[in-house]
Amino acid sequence: MQLWRNKGMTLILVTVFIILAGIGCAKPAVVPEQPVVQEKSGEDAGSLMMATTTSTENSGLLTFLLPKFKEDTGIDVKVVAVGTGQTLKLGEDGEADVLLAHAKSAEEEFVKAGHGLERFDVMYNDFILIGPKEDPLQIKEKAGSDITAAVQLIHEQKRKFLSRGDDSGTHKAEIALWKEMNVEPAGDWYLSVGRGMGEVILMTHEVQGYTLSDRATYLSMRDKVGLEILVEGDSRLFNQYGVIAVNPNKNDKINSEGAQVFINWILSEKGQEFIAAFGKEQYGQSLFIPNGKQ
Repeated sequence: MQLWRNKGMTLILVTVFIILAGIGCAKPAVVPEQPVVQEKSGEDAGSLMMATTTSTENSGLLTFLLPKFKEDTGIDVKVVAVGTGQTLKLGEDGEADVLLAHAKSAEEEFVKAGHGLERFDVMYNDFILIGPKEDPLQIKEKAGSDITAAVQLIHEQKRKFLSRGDDSGTHKAEIALWKEMNVEPAGDWYLSVGRGMGEVILMTHEVQGYTLSDRATYLSMRDKVGLEILVEGDSRLFNQYGVIAVNPNKNDKINSEGAQVFINWILSEKGQEFIAAFGKEQYGQSLFIPNGKQ
């Protein structure tokens, strides 16, 4: 009886061994692969919020550049076009990732205050004084390329002058001219309208008055208005544009990586060549002259 039990136990142990050996040789269950989570790269950095001036939008520059940028990087850029003062305020409030503006001293103060990381020159054009084609004040003859002499004539004759009045780069340049002349413009002849450049040009046409405009926006609209360039070439009318990445410490939604990709692209040889090409075919001249360096 004991022998049978021993044999029975042996049989059980052998059976268990065989079962365990079979399990060990069986193929493991297939575990579904987990998706690989990659950090954002320049090619997949989501969307980018750009705050910029109305001149870059009204002139058509952004419509020309941004699809090329997206093609190269995969980044979609959303644009808020306002005056430079508002552009900088959006950056200060952390409501934009990158800024493209044209008031260099204000931009440098923005960076100095810690709102932006670094400012880079991108391109330039110039401001021009535009007015009625008939030139009733004979500005071309009497003022030549002297912008303050031209503005002085408008002031003395109390002819309609439309000011952006929106703390934009153009408005800042205009205010600097009045300050240089020790003049506080006021009265029925001086209209501070608080609008973008395109709208101001149309309003100036309607009242056959005068305004200071950036060259690019005017050239993009000259066939729609009865206005022409009366003063150009004064060194005080130089108009520099700069690009700034907003400080990512503003909030955790700032796309700092995407902002840097944009800056690298627009300052690259390719980006600068695109800027140089814009406007040549249609207007016979570049609307913006690239001068950025990486």
